[in-house]
Amino acid sequence: MKVFLDLKWFFLQEKKSYIAGILLLLCVAFLQLIPPRIVGIIVDSIKGNSLTRGDMMKWIFILIITALSMYGLRFVWRIMIFGSATKLSRLLRNRLYEHFTRMSPSFYQKRRVGDLMAHATNDLQAIQQTAGVGVLTFVDSISTGGFVILAMAFTISWKLTLIALIPMPFMAILTNYYGTLLHKRFHKAQEAFSSLNDKTQESVTGIKVIKTFGQEKEDIESFRKQSEDVVQRNVSVARVDSLFDPTISIIVGISFFLSIVFGSRFVVNGDMTIGELISFTTYLGLLIWPMLAFGWLFNIVERGRASYDRVTKILNERIEIKDQEGALNQCPSGDIKYQIDSFSYPNEKEPALENIQFCLNKGQTIGIVGKTGAGKTTLLRLLLREFEGYKGTITFGDHIIQDYQLTRLRESIGYVPQDHFLFSATILENIAFSQPHIPKEDVEKAAALAHIHEDIVHFSDGYETVVGERGVSLSGGQKQRISIARALLMDPEVLILDDSLSAVDARTEESILHSLKKNRIGKTTMITSHRLSAIQHADLIIVLEEGKITERGTHSELMMKKGWYREMFLRQQLEEIVEYGG
Repeated sequence: MKVFLDLKWFFLQEKKSYIAGILLLLCVAFLQLIPPRIVGIIVDSIKGNSLTRGDMMKWIFILIITALSMYGLRFVWRIMIFGSATKLSRLLRNRLYEHFTRMSPSFYQKRRVGDLMAHATNDLQAIQQTAGVGVLTFVDSISTGGFVILAMAFTISWKLTLIALIPMPFMAILTNYYGTLLHKRFHKAQEAFSSLNDKTQESVTGIKVIKTFGQEKEDIESFRKQSEDVVQRNVSVARVDSLFDPTISIIVGISFFLSIVFGSRFVVNGDMTIGELISFTTYLGLLIWPMLAFGWLFNIVERGRASYDRVTKILNERIEIKDQEGALNQCPSGDIKYQIDSFSYPNEKEPALENIQFCLNKGQTIGIVGKTGAGKTTLLRLLLREFEGYKGTITFGDHIIQDYQLTRLRESIGYVPQDHFLFSATILENIAFSQPHIPKEDVEKAAALAHIHEDIVHFSDGYETVVGERGVSLSGGQKQRISIARALLMDPEVLILDDSLSAVDARTEESILHSLKKNRIGKTTMITSHRLSAIQHADLIIVLEEGKITERGTHSELMMKKGWYREMFLRQQLEEIVEYGG
């Protein structure tokens, strides 16, 4: 029952609802005692030929009132207890979602998407069951069982009650043992479900790749094996769970046997009436539900405990990137200065960046080039504070970037990543993501700057065209330009294009860059690209190799140095001549 202690904070928060619900449950448990006692009284009256029509109507009226009262009370306590359990699910789901949004990229490198989805669905459902059905079962089984035993002992025969309860300690020992087994096995079952969830999400997302390489059969077989593992884990849980009912039924059966054997002797000896024996066995029948419920309770509680442990472990993950105390509540503006001695990714020994020193004045454009894996994206992500732990400083305006509130820092930066992501929404909603209520005219202006407006108006529904998940219905160039339009709509202090023009042709690239230069006067732009034509207009160009700056200067200065930049630029020009024929 440890999970109830873990959820103590929530029970205290919703104490009014839970106290009211539990009190109503107790009332229902007490009212359940009335019908068996009335049956016993009526049987004794019939045996003694003393039952009158008036008495019969009186007992019937009491039974009807009791039934209606129980009906109403059960309706209300369900709202109180189950309603509160739903609030817990909503509260934890919101906490999880907020926690996910605040975690750094290193968190998502360690965690699988399917696993995180399982936490937010399957685990929360198990916790909700614990706070709802679990509380109901716990209170109802104890109150009903307790009231029934007291009624049997004080209104009929305490001796027969003690005899009937003799097998009960064995049930307590066995159900406790089953509960321990259930917790271990259910934890493994939840992990298996998370793996299957992750496999499903990954396969659906990568279905094009699977089909392209003809791996449908292999992927189906892989899914079948993981699905079989989930089944086996849950069957393992079911094997333990299935022990509860037979064990409890046998214990209750023994109690019935002892009650009838010894109760009959008490009737023969005159210690009890036949009506009292009938009432006693009816009460004993009422004990079946609390006993079965107690076994069911172990199932619910152990599932909830395992799930709560998993969710708590996620929520306790340390947020690596967060605001410093007294961080500035203002958007940064001004020059950007990198002075980084070294930076290594978490759990990596080799530095990703070394000796990065440069200053980008406000309103200037910097081009960052180099081979794949040279550290271009890493350099940009440090400005966004996606990673920290580097030796050195990055200054934006008059302060290092850690001095600003994280939201304010990122509000001043429009970032278009290599892996452009579009939501399953309309094109209008995707472009206006950061400002959902902005006028459509402004959205169209941003789209025109990104040279995607003409494409959009030719779609069947124009700006109301719904793109598939991750923009699956659009070409690579269209997705890139929509992502650029989304960033431009922010009118950011700094625009970062991280190899964001790779999927458009050279002429479209030139048009986009010309529009940016014309409309972003006085604002800073940072561009990484493998195509050097995208950055030849930049005020400063740096060449990275294995995380180090090997060349720097303007286009003309680098062309005079006859280094990697000049060699690559001439090669790309030759390729363009061959491709376009002059």
